[in-house]
Amino acid sequence: MKRLWLVFAQSVTVLLAAFFIVATLKPQWLDRRPHLTTVVPVLESAAPAHSAGNTSGFSGAARVASPAVVSINTSKSAVNNMHSGDPWFRFFFGDQPQAQPQTGLGSGVIVSPAGYILTNNHVIEEADEIEVMLNDGRKSIAQVIGTDPETDLAILKIELTELPVITLGNSDALSIGDQVLAIGNPFGVGQTVTGGIVSALGRTQLGINTFENFIQTDAAINPGNSGGALVDVNGHLMGINTAIYSRSGGSMGIGFAIPTSTARSVMEAIVRDGQVTRGWIGVEPQELSPELAESFGIPTGGGVIITGVLQNGPAALAGVRPGDVITRVAGREVGTVAQLLSAVAALPPGSPAAMDVVRRDGKTQVTVTPGRRTAPSQPLNR
Repeated sequence: MKRLWLVFAQSVTVLLAAFFIVATLKPQWLDRRPHLTTVVPVLESAAPAHSAGNTSGFSGAARVASPAVVSINTSKSAVNNMHSGDPWFRFFFGDQPQAQPQTGLGSGVIVSPAGYILTNNHVIEEADEIEVMLNDGRKSIAQVIGTDPETDLAILKIELTELPVITLGNSDALSIGDQVLAIGNPFGVGQTVTGGIVSALGRTQLGINTFENFIQTDAAINPGNSGGALVDVNGHLMGINTAIYSRSGGSMGIGFAIPTSTARSVMEAIVRDGQVTRGWIGVEPQELSPELAESFGIPTGGGVIITGVLQNGPAALAGVRPGDVITRVAGREVGTVAQLLSAVAALPPGSPAAMDVVRRDGKTQVTVTPGRRTAPSQPLNR
């Protein structure tokens, strides 16, 4: 009996030692569980997005990602003049031409086996009917789960089985110069794959969306590509193609995509709560220029100057006043208006948060309890 116990103890010791070695040197061997979110089941990759050393071309990435990219056809009913049937109206103005139904074209990406599709809000905005066509020829009418105009994202859902699903990549791991593919249905010619690199990251102040943090790429993006996929060399989703800079209407080598990290958080919020909830403190910020710093008598450096504070708003109640320079929100450094807007929006409404402030008489910290951000047109909506 003693001998059997000794053999058992030695076996357990060897197995534990082997497990420790594998967990230390090759942890990815043990990571075999499916990656699921609490709300939307997705496929997720932790593999790095960098493309250094890739010499096999893009065929593998295109083959992996293309089946999950869909075409989206929208239609809006025609609206005729309400008086066009009135005999007196026709006597004075004649027969008016009948309005034609409006149609639209875009792309989308299947991101979940449950049938959830990411696309742009402007692709499906005001549509009466949305039809999704898969790469394998299947078609389905889509239901709008929710939209977020401030990031120009929309979530659709289709009721089909055995759906091809794209793997979500880590867009935060992208670097300038990484190779990427843009997949969509430009001009309605059919699914098209174009290649390029990441030209820039964190593009803001483009006037496209309220919340901007775009990936810029020179992969050709044309009308109809909106809502399509920007993928890395592994075929993993890095972003949702959204807009282009163009003087002709076609690609000029400057395209923009919403990072997957942003798209995923918006999708989770919409599916869970029906909307995206953001914080609001009621201030009017402005970039801190050397001239403004001098006029307010404060040191130059990183931060955003507050030029207006809404009376009885969350910031005013916390003691924030015009001329304050906010340098940090809930531990996040803010050096631009876009960064301040993003940091404030990330605050849970009703939960106190600390803000670092620089004033003429030195530095201080205030505690603000953000409210809930409502319509984009709200005054001092920061």
